[in-house]
Amino acid sequence: MTDSRRIVIAGTGSGAGKTTVTIGLMAALKRKGHTVQGFKCGPDYIDPTYHTAVTGRASRNLDSFMLSHDIVREIFVRGSAGADISIIEGVMGMYDGKEATSDKGSTAEISILTESPVILVVNCQSMARSAAAIVKGFQLLNPQARIVGVIANKLGSDGHYKIIKAAIEQECGIPVVGYLKRENELEIPERHLGLVPSVERGELTPLFDKLADLIAESVDLELVWELAKAKPLQAEPKLFAPKEATAAVTIAVAKDPAFHFYYPENLELLEAYGAKLAFFSPLAGEGVPAHADGLYIGGGFPEEFAAQLSQSEEVLNSVRTAIKNGLPTLAECGGYMFLTEAIVTTDGERYPMVGLIPGQVTMQKKLAALGYREVRGKEGNFLISTEEQAKGHEFHYSTYRAEAELPHAYETKGLRGTKPEGYAEGNLVAGYTHLHFGSNPELVKRWLNRCVEVGERA
Repeated sequence: MTDSRRIVIAGTGSGAGKTTVTIGLMAALKRKGHTVQGFKCGPDYIDPTYHTAVTGRASRNLDSFMLSHDIVREIFVRGSAGADISIIEGVMGMYDGKEATSDKGSTAEISILTESPVILVVNCQSMARSAAAIVKGFQLLNPQARIVGVIANKLGSDGHYKIIKAAIEQECGIPVVGYLKRENELEIPERHLGLVPSVERGELTPLFDKLADLIAESVDLELVWELAKAKPLQAEPKLFAPKEATAAVTIAVAKDPAFHFYYPENLELLEAYGAKLAFFSPLAGEGVPAHADGLYIGGGFPEEFAAQLSQSEEVLNSVRTAIKNGLPTLAECGGYMFLTEAIVTTDGERYPMVGLIPGQVTMQKKLAALGYREVRGKEGNFLISTEEQAKGHEFHYSTYRAEAELPHAYETKGLRGTKPEGYAEGNLVAGYTHLHFGSNPELVKRWLNRCVEVGERA
């Protein structure tokens, strides 16, 4: 059986340098002529945008909280097809996940599920032999998560690197494959605002090239290539097992810099069950396609484009009319904000939106909500019943307020308890929660069936 190649880039904590190393490795290996596939642990939408821009292949999320272990493996195997090497960027610290007492939802768990070797990125600023103690602790906490190498970050000099390398290799028995100096640190734009348009315009290409240069200069790429060797991973298709089409319908999907947070599997599951996707750009002045049988408005950054969106009366009216006429619609986070009466920005400016959902959203300077959600439907939600469960997450800087009590879409459970969330009425389901259809594919079938029913009544 031939070897395949895959590697997890884990960190000792947030800010250790995972994203810098990941993007640099991807760019450097692609420059050498390799086909590289990117993955991201957890529900993050931003880092995969970088991966996709660097590799030219759609990056995918691997999330062992929202998805079963079998589905995680399936997504990995399916996404890796045709790649020479798969690089999985971790989330937070290597062992940080859903809870403090287990590895659930962590980078470590993903490395075990995908049987992938791990390179640990360590912030070695202001330390020497102590770096070995940190690495040793990470090795011992769960030996199933197989750490095969270290990249030392934030070093002060070449001499500092020699000390770190000697200590870790003696005490931990694994190679330090390279390093990055503090003086060479490049600021990767972590702020979400404007990221996608910058990527699409190629403005970040010089940054990617510089990261490739840095990695190629101080990381042993040939050793990384060897450490990434692993037996081919097998996964029985379940989520994407051959299936009869549920319905031949067209789902209109809003897709542009204002609305672009979609898990690839969500869109691919719609297609697997028979739907055709028709993408349109509200920012470009495009309304809902006339032949659409359903409507999907994902998350993104409508607040960044609030002035432009509010001036596109034809677009606003197109969305308003389509939903009023019964088009089965799912709107998530940014899409939910778009359907309210207005978005109020942090500087106090109020921009009218579609106006189908009473109330408005106000942008905050700090995170308003962050975390996983276990979701059940509320009465009136055509997508998911009160007896079913799906999983997703919330991540937003805005708060929604309405003067009257409104019909909620979901009951969501997170670390802070259970709460009602979103808005559901008729054939509209909207809320802050980003759902992963892989957690409950019945949502897809129910949505497409409702599209058929509405079309037959028309």
